[in-house]
Amino acid sequence: MSPKLILPLALLPLVAACVSPSQPGGPKSPGSVRVPPTAPQRPVTRWRPARPMNLPGLEGVIGADANTLIRQFGQPRLNVTEGDAHKLQFSGTPCVLDVYLYPPSQGASPRATYVDARRASDGQDVDRAACVAALRR
Repeated sequence: MSPKLILPLALLPLVAACVSPSQPGGPKSPGSVRVPPTAPQRPVTRWRPARPMNLPGLEGVIGADANTLIRQFGQPRLNVTEGDAHKLQFSGTPCVLDVYLYPPSQGASPRATYVDARRASDGQDVDRAACVAALRR
């Protein structure tokens, strides 16, 4: 090996150690500064009451609370609460009925505002009022 190459190769590790940002106590590069994570800011929204569904045959369901619905249809297959929303799912051979409950006013207990119905066998939509009538006790 040529003597001209030995000196630069011998100095290369020393130069690399001087510019390494991981050197303890040495200067830190701007990219290595840790910024603590912040929670994402949710937009402030005004509370609005849900608009209840208004279809014939859903009397006694729309506007009912969870206890009233359980008395009408029995124990729900699903009982899910998320935030101020509440979903009850009632199931039988003819259909599956999903009832969505939302508070009518801020701080009030949730009331049924929307109903969805489908066949238990294949999930195809069915008439909501007919499903309610078929599942009522």
